[in-house]
Amino acid sequence: MQRDATHPTPQQRAAETAKSTSTLLNRNVTVAGHRTSIRLEPTMWEALRQICEREHKALNELVTEIDRQRVESSLTAAIRVYLLRYFSAAATDEGHRLAGHGESRHQLPV
Repeated sequence: MQRDATHPTPQQRAAETAKSTSTLLNRNVTVAGHRTSIRLEPTMWEALRQICEREHKALNELVTEIDRQRVESSLTAAIRVYLLRYFSAAATDEGHRLAGHGESRHQLPV
């Protein structure tokens, strides 16, 4: 038995609900002098804010740098990859210990 468009399956209803309650935040930024809109999760916006603070850069400046470095991907994808790489590079054994996250598997007991 086929369902018609007026009677969606429970899975289709759940997917539509998820779409309508998106947690993405839309913000305008200026990239290389051109205003554009970017949609990211609140956590991603917070991570960008933290990096801007640490690196003493404006958001527009940081996003312009990310845009210049990207290769064949969307700007939002490039931002997510940048964030992952930035925080991965900072996630050293010493940083892990200082943050109080417990011992690294690579760390030998003293």
